[in-house]
Amino acid sequence: MTTTAEPDPRKEPASPTEQEAPEKPRRRLLVLLPLVVFGALAALFLSRLIEGDPSRVPSALIGRTVPAFALPPLPGLVRDGAPVPGLATADLKAGKVTLVNVWASWCVPCRQEHPLLVRLAADPRVTVVGINYKDAPENARRFLGALGNPFAAVGADENGRVGIDWGVYGVPETFVVAGDGTIRHKHIGPLTPEALATTLEKAIAEAASAR
Repeated sequence: MTTTAEPDPRKEPASPTEQEAPEKPRRRLLVLLPLVVFGALAALFLSRLIEGDPSRVPSALIGRTVPAFALPPLPGLVRDGAPVPGLATADLKAGKVTLVNVWASWCVPCRQEHPLLVRLAADPRVTVVGINYKDAPENARRFLGALGNPFAAVGADENGRVGIDWGVYGVPETFVVAGDGTIRHKHIGPLTPEALATTLEKAIAEAASAR
């Protein structure tokens, strides 16, 4: 007859604290892991900002033809007594360098850069046009009425779909387009006097010579 061995009364059962002890380091690791990953990504992002100019983020569209699009005009916008036309792909293949500025009335940096766009509109080498991004027409008209209208044409991109095709990260953004419709340069963020005197001036000159 077999007998079942009884537990040794001298051995105490493991306490709940002792059973959970191996789990504590594992839990700490799971908690710390997201923080470590976030810290590594933040360090990488900061290093990229320090090493390069964030306004010159590489774009897959550089060197390519402008996307196919057709935007209606901004309703009620008038310049020199005539309605300002909308904007389409064919307008950027007319043989002249075009500066395409993506803007909105709700964009504070757009207001800051606007005097530079007005100055560029007087440059005979370029035609300045705008893509009004996710904006209310009345607000956009009020914005240009207060600050001046440098745009020979303004396309109303109310739902932002054309902006996606252009690879827009956010407003403002500015593109230099050669006379054959090839995108030569992309500037992210508000234009500055420094950018105007260096990278943008160089891009305009190169686009003009490529005709």
